[in-house]
Amino acid sequence: MLPFKKILCPTDFSEPSYEALNVANELALHFSSELFLLHVIAPIPTANVSPPPTGSASSKGFNISLYRQELEDLSRKSLEKVVEERISKGLNVHPIVIQGEASDQIIDAVEKHTIDLIVIATNGRTGWRRFIFGSVAEKVVRFSPCPVLTIQPPHEE
Repeated sequence: MLPFKKILCPTDFSEPSYEALNVANELALHFSSELFLLHVIAPIPTANVSPPPTGSASSKGFNISLYRQELEDLSRKSLEKVVEERISKGLNVHPIVIQGEASDQIIDAVEKHTIDLIVIATNGRTGWRRFIFGSVAEKVVRFSPCPVLTIQPPHEE
């Protein structure tokens, strides 16, 4: 199990995920590990509706494929900025942006990249979203084939 050669740290660009990233960065430095930084873009809900006839005013409406691509491009740029500003120079970093359900994509990334350790925040997005959709960290802990280090956000006094 030790040393960890490949560490995965998912981020949703929230402050708690940056706390986990700080820990992942320190571990990667300590073990001279590769660091895989993962951002998952949530699926965009769509309705199964027949497309409007071509040439109609509504046929020039919202382009979901273009929107997905723009989200992915923006996420890649944000991830590059995180690497530049928050990751120690000299680390072998692999930024990954993927679309899907967060917990499923994290587990898939573990298997695809033969990850040795996941470092994940226990709180990312909060409120009703967490209540409705469940905790990503909890699902990852339950289904991960490798050890998971959970990082709680600092408590304010």
